[in-house]
Amino acid sequence: MESLIPVINKLQDVFNTVGQETIHLPQIVVVGSQSSGKSSVLESLVGRDFLPRGTGIVTRRPLVLQLVHLSKDNHEDRYQDGTKQKERKRIDAEEWGQFLHTKSKIYTDFAEIKAEIQNETDRMSGTNKGICYDPINLKIFSPKVVSLTLVDLPGMTKVPVGDQPVDIETQIRDMCLQYISNPNAIILSVTAANTDMATSESLKLAKEVDPDGRRTLAVVTKLDLMDAGTDAMDVLAGRVIPVKLGIIGVVNRSQQDIHEEKDINESMKAEAAFLQKKYPSIANRNGTPYLAKTLNRLLMHHIRDCLPDLKTRVNILAAQFQSLLNSYGEVVEDKSALLLQIITKFASSYCSTIEGTARDIQTTELCGGARICYIFHETFGKTLNSIDPLGGLTQLDILTAIRNATGTRPALFVPEVSFELLVKRQIRRLLEPSLRCVELVHEELQRIIQHCGTQIPSYGGQTEMMRFPKLNEKIVDVMTSLLRKRLPVTNEMVENIVAIELAYINTKHPDFAEASLMHRTLVENNVGDLSKDSSGRNFVQEERDVRALPSGPQSENVNGGSWKISNWVRGGKVESMAPEFSPQHTGSAPGSPATRGVPGKGVNLLPEVPTQTPVRKLSQREQRDCDVIERLIKSYFLIVRKNIQDSVPKSVMHFLVNNVKDNLQSELVSQLYKKEQIDRLLEESEHIAARRKEAQEMLKALNQAGQIISEIRETHLW
Repeated sequence: MESLIPVINKLQDVFNTVGQETIHLPQIVVVGSQSSGKSSVLESLVGRDFLPRGTGIVTRRPLVLQLVHLSKDNHEDRYQDGTKQKERKRIDAEEWGQFLHTKSKIYTDFAEIKAEIQNETDRMSGTNKGICYDPINLKIFSPKVVSLTLVDLPGMTKVPVGDQPVDIETQIRDMCLQYISNPNAIILSVTAANTDMATSESLKLAKEVDPDGRRTLAVVTKLDLMDAGTDAMDVLAGRVIPVKLGIIGVVNRSQQDIHEEKDINESMKAEAAFLQKKYPSIANRNGTPYLAKTLNRLLMHHIRDCLPDLKTRVNILAAQFQSLLNSYGEVVEDKSALLLQIITKFASSYCSTIEGTARDIQTTELCGGARICYIFHETFGKTLNSIDPLGGLTQLDILTAIRNATGTRPALFVPEVSFELLVKRQIRRLLEPSLRCVELVHEELQRIIQHCGTQIPSYGGQTEMMRFPKLNEKIVDVMTSLLRKRLPVTNEMVENIVAIELAYINTKHPDFAEASLMHRTLVENNVGDLSKDSSGRNFVQEERDVRALPSGPQSENVNGGSWKISNWVRGGKVESMAPEFSPQHTGSAPGSPATRGVPGKGVNLLPEVPTQTPVRKLSQREQRDCDVIERLIKSYFLIVRKNIQDSVPKSVMHFLVNNVKDNLQSELVSQLYKKEQIDRLLEESEHIAARRKEAQEMLKALNQAGQIISEIRETHLW
């Protein structure tokens, strides 16, 4: 059992070298109010004066104190650590100290230890009563001590002094809680005998983290300073506040003893005499020697109880750091092979992300091929479907186009030129969303580069892109350049698709047959309307009927009449089709000046020629013509939109996506696999190399700790 504490000391040494704080080792944490006598208790346990003393707050940083008992047979501890076996130097001093921050320097003068503690405290905490969370690690070797590991903390205070912050009380309290919350720590609660035990801050704090009191031991100091006529018998017997692990009383050196540098051994003799005189019945269960033995016994039993869980924790951490070390990768030996491997991995991952065969499938957002598919059928498709075939066209625009297409000749039918002019105008509106579709796909292909860079695992998890930042930068440059070269080609193809639709308006398209039939029907209706006079007679139909009669004597009259009717339709009376210019409206013969109003003066029929068709209510025929054009435009526009909705994604896939997939590996190899730049591309980032070294050291320390604990199990110590 006695070898358990040295084992913990060795584990503490191992973890101190790598700054490991996640493993809570069994230790004794000393807490108490300011000037409660904590430092005096520690010096009594060591038997030497080695702690800075003074008024106010003196301990301003945690002090992790490892006491190592030197027996006559202990030769190993008399050699310095950290040197080779043949070069290790033997330490001939009876007692000495060693700080973690000064490496292998040996302190045989305890006055120097005191000065170093003060200097190191001032270095980190300042010289005006500030505190610091970083601990000072001190190991003391002596045949006069029992093996212990203690942590001395700043005394709890209420009022800030010097340059202490206003929340100094909270800071010290939080620091104490941080250490005593360790489930493997024994809490040594120090309280002065000349204060009320019920007001002990240290006991109150201990009860917060250890309500059952299973790991709290109370120490009552300054028994010799109690008021005359009073004693601490009830307190030491546990009748005031019971503590499960016990309450031990000690007598500290007075301030005068400290100034006079009274020997601690003499002080301990005086302590024993005082206890025998004042508390004879319980003298053997109090005093510094009994406290040291009790702490040693409690710590050993506590270590025995903690070691199984400690072993499990060490194994878990060792596995975690092994995995972390694997993620950083081994030192690269064959850089050429590694570079080709990384290029192949990247190209494979890039293509897999597009094809949807990647192993690491995202569940939070669309990426790669899925997003490209979404762009084609949702974003682009819905955008095209939302375009109104007649958007931006008014009936006035259509009527103006019809009139402009007839020129100087009045039109009997709706001119096809106006339809072609207007439908091309609407088709051009499909170009912008088509080019935007190309842009969105290009952006997604660019985004896949970063996705692959963060998802390609190397040696168990660490991405090669993070491990080799220069290679990452170069791969991004090459891929960006490849995508940039394909973008103009793809845009040109999409522009050509729209231009092809504009180049030839195919009114013979099978899907346009219904619109053409509608157009012919409306034209025939127009002809029928134009052949009727004001009484509703259809002269064209009458002429057809007359021609259908048999020839004979009567036929001449009929034919004559027929000729007249035909002549009436083709000749002079055709102007009746334009009632606003007919003789009935002008009041004069055809061809003569129109006279209306003042007799003898002509009426100007075109006082002003408008540049745009004036806004007015359309006539029945104008309304019908506009309806014809609208229906034709809508029908043909839907045909073209369907073609573009199908052709643009195919063009983007062929000219951009598939081309990049087919050529990216060869492009990467040709641009990156060059002998003169392989070494530069495979330079590791500094933080990766540093983290690998830290992980190696931590893994080594954990393996050593596991081996030490295993050796204890083999010796049947628990």
